[in-house]
Amino acid sequence: MLRLHVVQAEFGDCLLLEYGTDQKPRFTLIDGGPPHNFADNLSPVLRAIAPRSPTLDLTVLSHVDNDHIVGLVDYFAELQAGTTGLPEPSELWLNSWGRAIDPGGTVGPRLKALMTASRTAVMPNAAIATLGIDEGNALRTKAILLKIPINKSVPNADLITVDGVNSPIAFGNLQLRVVAPTQANLENLRKEWVSWIEKHEDELTGDDPMVMSNSDRSVPNLSSIALLAEADGKTVLLTGDGRSDHLLDGLKTAGQLDGRGRCHVDILKLAHHGSERDVTKQFFEQVTADTYVVSANGRYDNPDFSTLTWLVEAAKDAGRKIQLVLTNHTPSVTKLQQKYPTTKYPYTLQFLQDGHHSIVLSLAG
Repeated sequence: MLRLHVVQAEFGDCLLLEYGTDQKPRFTLIDGGPPHNFADNLSPVLRAIAPRSPTLDLTVLSHVDNDHIVGLVDYFAELQAGTTGLPEPSELWLNSWGRAIDPGGTVGPRLKALMTASRTAVMPNAAIATLGIDEGNALRTKAILLKIPINKSVPNADLITVDGVNSPIAFGNLQLRVVAPTQANLENLRKEWVSWIEKHEDELTGDDPMVMSNSDRSVPNLSSIALLAEADGKTVLLTGDGRSDHLLDGLKTAGQLDGRGRCHVDILKLAHHGSERDVTKQFFEQVTADTYVVSANGRYDNPDFSTLTWLVEAAKDAGRKIQLVLTNHTPSVTKLQQKYPTTKYPYTLQFLQDGHHSIVLSLAG
């Protein structure tokens, strides 16, 4: 049995894997969504499963972005406060900013100094990155206080990478394989951050809003832990906000691409909420799925119309029928229906129902 609970997370991510058996289900939580998402959506979902499973095998933070981490910080805060009726996490996986991007401890302070000297209102991307450093530290601290082991089941407990975790890790009938990031991905991102900071340290302190706004558009992304989950012959690819080149690098390193450089899964969660900045049509040609999950509510134009068109065009070119499962109705999806009608393109749409906290996709059992 393998089920994916896609929890409403508005512009963020919050996913729950269910496996084991119907009589004895087991669960892994991946990300917690943005501010308010724990109270609004994640808490009701966790309370609903607690009578069936008083513990979570694993809780995973894909990366330290505000729209993924805050729900987990709130969840752990509730546990610290002694709130009852919630399942207890047995282990936490995360790559902190320090271990992933800043092992020397120099990049974070320089980034924070830039934000102190600048107007964060016109630099939301950099501000979110800075906030993520503190939120990642807060989550780690709460886990330690709650005595929740961190990265206990991975060979290299300091950092989760494809290179360091080169075989799947079992939780009952579930096999979790790390497929991103690679160590090379992280090193390149560290260099990107250093380069960005060096380029803008002088001009940002000049406090020119136009310069700062333009600089903000070039803020490097963070690297997500991406996981390939398999149970009873069914597969789910959980991508976080991973860039398509990083995902392909990781899948290749993990030995998951065939001789043509391709792989197929049952469910693929679109990376970065369907942003066109993180994916290409070629990726959808190489990594295919029967069902694609989009967690986005239109904020930052996600999912981008171009991403959706690449996806349905790639499916049509390959003669495959696909399903799109979406947490919210957005303008880009309406545009897709108008310009790429299902009468001409082989896809169907399924939306999370209004007033519901999650949609459950069952793959086996």
